[in-house]
Formats: sequence, C-alpha cells, structure tokens
Amino acid sequence: MKVLKCATLNGIEANVVEVEGTFTKGLPSFSIVGLGNSAIQESKERVKSALLTNNFEFPPLKITINLSPSDLQKQGSHFDLPIALLIAMQDEKIDFGEYFVFGELGLDGRLKDSTLIFVLVLSLAELGILKKVLVPKESVEKLSKIPDIEIYAVEKIEEAIEFFKSVDKEKYRVENSSVEYEYIDLLGKKYFYDSSYLLDFNDIRGQVIAKKAALISASGNHNLMLEGSPGCGKSMIAKRLQYILPPIALEEILQKAKIDCLDGKEPDFSPLRVFRSPHHSSTKSSIFGGGSNSAKIGEIALANNGMLFFDELPHFGRNILEALREPLEDHKILISRVNTKIEYQTMFLFVCAMNPCPCGNLLSVTKECRCSDLEIQRYKNRLSDPLLDRIDLYVKMGEVKSDDKVTISSKELHKQVLQAFSKQILRGQKNLNGKLSDMELKEFCVLDNESEGILNKAIDSFNLSLRAKNKILKVARTIADLNNSDNIKKEHILESISYRKRD
Repeated sequence: MKVLKCATLNGIEANVVEVEGTFTKGLPSFSIVGLGNSAIQESKERVKSALLTNNFEFPPLKITINLSPSDLQKQGSHFDLPIALLIAMQDEKIDFGEYFVFGELGLDGRLKDSTLIFVLVLSLAELGILKKVLVPKESVEKLSKIPDIEIYAVEKIEEAIEFFKSVDKEKYRVENSSVEYEYIDLLGKKYFYDSSYLLDFNDIRGQVIAKKAALISASGNHNLMLEGSPGCGKSMIAKRLQYILPPIALEEILQKAKIDCLDGKEPDFSPLRVFRSPHHSSTKSSIFGGGSNSAKIGEIALANNGMLFFDELPHFGRNILEALREPLEDHKILISRVNTKIEYQTMFLFVCAMNPCPCGNLLSVTKECRCSDLEIQRYKNRLSDPLLDRIDLYVKMGEVKSDDKVTISSKELHKQVLQAFSKQILRGQKNLNGKLSDMELKEFCVLDNESEGILNKAIDSFNLSLRAKNKILKVARTIADLNNSDNIKKEHILESISYRKRD
C-alpha cells in the first residue's frame, strides 16, 4: 500500500488527509472511499483520461483509493494529482516522504490551480505541519508569499511522476517571494501599509468632530457610531476609514488573502484591510455564517482584522443586532450544527451609521421632521442598551453648510494613525487599544488620582456600566497616544467621556 499526503478544508482550517491506494487482483474496478464529495468522486474520470492520454496504461486491477480519516467529510478537486500519482506509480518503489501534494487534473494531464490550494497550504504551514509541497505551476504566484516552506511546481502529470523519480528535485523548486509595499519596522517586525488613498477625507467638508472620532477609531480599533441627517457625510466617512486603518503584518496579509479565497475572490496581497458592508436586508446566516448542513463563513468572520460597516443600522433585523453583541465583546463566534462546530475569529472594527428618526430630519435646521414622538421612540428602540454599550465612540453629526471647508486629508490622518500604532506596539501590546483584554487594560491604562476621580464622577453622573468605564479608558489611551503622551491625563479622560452616548 502506498500513501500520499493531502488535506481537506474543515471550516476555515485544514485537516491532513492521507490518500491510500491498494491494487489487488480481481474484476477491474476503480473506487474512491472515505466520504469524498461529488468533485472527488468525479476525479475518477479525470484521472483515467489524464493517464490514458499521456501513454500510461490503466492497470487491470481492483483499485481502491481511501481518503483517511474515513469519518471526515472531504471536498475539493485538488485530490486528483495524489490519486493519479498513486495509480501511475503503483509498481515503483518510491517513498513519497514528507511531501504534500495538491492539484486538479485536466483531461489532457495538465495541472490546474484550485481555489482551496492556497487556503489549505497556508493553514497547514501556520500549524507547522507542512514543510514541502508539490503543486501546479498555476498556484505558485499565490503560494510563494507563504514563508518558511519549500514549494515545488510542475505543469503536467508526467513532470509530477518524474519529480518523485528524480534525485535532483531542486530544479522544480520555486523561490519564495515577498510583499512589495511600504512598511514600518517595529521591534524587528515589518508592518505593511498602502499609501494610495482612493477615497480621501479631502472630499468631506466640515464635520471636524466626526473626523476626529474617525481618527481615534482607526488608531485604536474602536467601534464607531455616526448619527445624523441624510447627506451629512456618515457613509462618506465610513468608506474612507478603510484607507487610514493601521498597518498589518505579513501573517495578517496572508489571512486576508485566505479569506479572499474563501469568499471566491482572487487575493491581491494588499495591506489594505478588509471592508465589508452587508445590506440591511441580509439574512442572519449570511451575516454570522452557518447553513443547514455545514457552518459556512459569514460577513463578520470575513471582516476579521478589517472593518464591518452597517449602514442604516436600525433597519437591520432585531435578531441580527442582538446576535452581534457576542462577537463584538468576545471577538469570536461559535457556529454549531449537528455535523460541525466551527469557531471563527471576529477581531474587526465595527462602524455603523443611522438617521436620528425614520424621516431623517429630526436634527435638521432647514427641514421639518414628519415623525411623531411614538415613531421616533419605536425607531430608537430597535437598538438595545447592551448593543449601544458596546459602541466606543458616538458622534451626532450636523448638516453640511455652504461655508464649510476641507480640514484634513487622509494622508495627514494616516500619518497620525501610524504614529499611534507605533506607540502601542512599542509598548508591548498584542492588541490595539480598543481590543485590550481586562488584564491588558490594568497594565496599559493606568490613571492618576485626578483622572480617576473624574472618571468615577462621570460613572455616577451618567450611570455608566463597567463595560462603559472600560471603553472610556481604552479611548482615552488612544487619545493619549495621538497626543504622544505616555500617560493618560485629565484632558484625555474628559474627551473620551464626551464620545459616550448618554441619551
């Protein structure tokens, strides 16, 4: 019996699969067992055609291919190559060793890339399981960005067979490539960023307070809510936030590329963080993930390490808004089904926008509000206090005036974000200020007696929860970083308190 290593996807992580082959005397047949999906069952025809059209004789034996472990569901066309290699090299005395093999076969024996290959190789490399891999040449451009693995590439099934027969395998070796973007080096680690601002804060006139809140939000990864009349610039600010978010390390770029692949996109390996903006008519499953049989990835997991924007927040379903509380607090979500239980990371920046009333004119000085008090109350009651408590920064935006001027550009804002980010990393933080744990909060958000007194007075005056107190501390820490202050001062606490929603 011969064995080749491959893998299958379980949620967003890879599970190692051993492809075993036996060839026994009996009525000629070819079967694949081990809970393979239809793409794997169809590989029998692709493998037969690829071998026969390349002058390989299909053995007149009873061929059984087993995908082990047999109780794990398998998916993907990338099992074609290991299955074909086992059949083509049945008589060869070759130890396939520690090589993992991935590749889809064309009917003419040409090897093709598949969407899962990058996801599987990256996942196995992160776990330290995979060190050497044989893949189609079409997969090389993406895989070469993964560090600390040896990549060998071939174009056809004959080359794959020759690879394992060859003593000199270095001629098939592909060099790893790096990410070519601007970066800052902190504590010996590179953090990449993109300095091209396709959407610029220069486009927004006035709204000085909202822009400052956006700067704080980006610098410390603080959840942000913008409330104002239609056309005041809420969505414009949210869409421009993506371009001033903090830089990301190589592993985060690879995770972003992995999410792109799972979302059916071609990864660009850009350091621009993910921006997800689902419509308010989206279903709960599309937002949080799930499905009848398997726990598929949803919008909040796709937004991991990036930004999630909910426009017209009160129009989202009540069940969606209430279910949002756990991933905002714990930064993870567990999707449970009968057959699968998958945990997704949800370390995203949450930004939302809303009108002050159903007609949108409650805060307007030029238009009359057409809503009754009851309609306004019902509209605001769609948002529960526990959800609002998880918002770090709240800004009530006024209408744009004709004499409002451009105040700051994205380039200037991003420069401040980079400075604040550097202070947080050099301080030894693993997470940005907005996502600090309780233990980290005690270490990095220390107050003097005067600041402590102001905070306690605010808690008593506004009846703030413990969560709200921690949010104020985290925002104050970011404001101090933006002011290049090592300690949180009185003015930082006062400014942080001003961003709390109190009505």
